[in-house]
Amino acid sequence: MGDNNGGETSAFLAGFILGGLVGAAVAMILAPASGEETRRQIRDKGLELRDRAEDLAEEARKRAEEAAEEARKRAVDLSDETRKRAEQATEEARKRAEELQERGRVILEEQKTRLTTAVEEGKKAAAKARKDMAGDGQEAEGESPDASGGQAEG
Repeated sequence: MGDNNGGETSAFLAGFILGGLVGAAVAMILAPASGEETRRQIRDKGLELRDRAEDLAEEARKRAEEAAEEARKRAVDLSDETRKRAEQATEEARKRAEELQERGRVILEEQKTRLTTAVEEGKKAAAKARKDMAGDGQEAEGESPDASGGQAEG
């Protein structure tokens, strides 16, 4: 928007100056004055308009430089803001990853504890079953016909 406005201003100024020169030349030619006086007025007016055009061109150049500097500042600001946002997003992602990693560790430890408990309980149950089976086997071998609750012969 600002660049287009500067172009329109420059075109306007150029047209204004050219129109002024043409108008001055026509006015001098048509004015009731001597040839020498007319030429001097044309020369003076031309110099005056040239000086004015130079001043306007210098002003336009300064405005263009200011606009360029402002654009550079905005670009730097946007770059800084983008960098800050990227750093924040990276930091948030790192924190989230650490949280998830810690959660995974906790879950792993819980599962490890459950598995260890289940294995120990399984070992105890197996030992008890072996003991029970061994005890039943001893009773079966140590049993006599008298011990079965029957009457002794005799």
